[in-house]
Amino acid sequence: MSATALGLIATAACLAALALLVAAEVRRDRAARMRWKPLASIAFVAIPLVTGALGGDGRGAEVARWIAAGLVLGAVGDVLLMFEAERAFLGGLVAFLLGHLAYVVAFARLVPPGRWIEGGMIAVVIATALAAAIVLRWLWPRLGAMRVPVIGYVAVISAMVVGGVAVTATAPGAAPTAALLATTGAIAFYLSDLAVARERFVGKDVWNRAIGLPLYYGAQLLIAWSVTPSVA
Repeated sequence: MSATALGLIATAACLAALALLVAAEVRRDRAARMRWKPLASIAFVAIPLVTGALGGDGRGAEVARWIAAGLVLGAVGDVLLMFEAERAFLGGLVAFLLGHLAYVVAFARLVPPGRWIEGGMIAVVIATALAAAIVLRWLWPRLGAMRVPVIGYVAVISAMVVGGVAVTATAPGAAPTAALLATTGAIAFYLSDLAVARERFVGKDVWNRAIGLPLYYGAQLLIAWSVTPSVA
């Protein structure tokens, strides 16, 4: 069986587990959530492994390894966020923060950060900074002791979005499909985090997860596929 076929199987497993996870969230079935969420996360982690993205040398393999590290950290964060305790949430926040940093490093290997603030990218930086300010203003009265960690998190995920856009907008010689997958994944990840923030700080609502989870897993799948040999 080809590496691409194995990647497609992992993707199908992730999507199937995601559908069951969303159904469990709608039913408020905690046992099913504990079953399907880790499986969906393991499936996206598997994609760069089974497709052979981590083999070889050179910049492409290095980028793939940073992306794989981000995927693993995302899976760790997923497990921690299944629990309601404040400590588990903070641990999940740290895991996702480190995962976003891994993606930032990966994007920086493709496009030097100095190019993220050149030409038309300046408009992207300004728009992302304004979005971050609006998000923090929205959450600020509800953050309490979490203000400093959330500020740090918003800063890092904003950098990830800018880097993701830079990959498509400015990466010299980048494969168009791979670049677009990375960019779309970074933006979808940002949007999914808004649903997590609303669930945690604003109000618990099944729609937070029904919308946020597909965005999140879709983002991770897109980012994972962006470094596979078939598209990179």
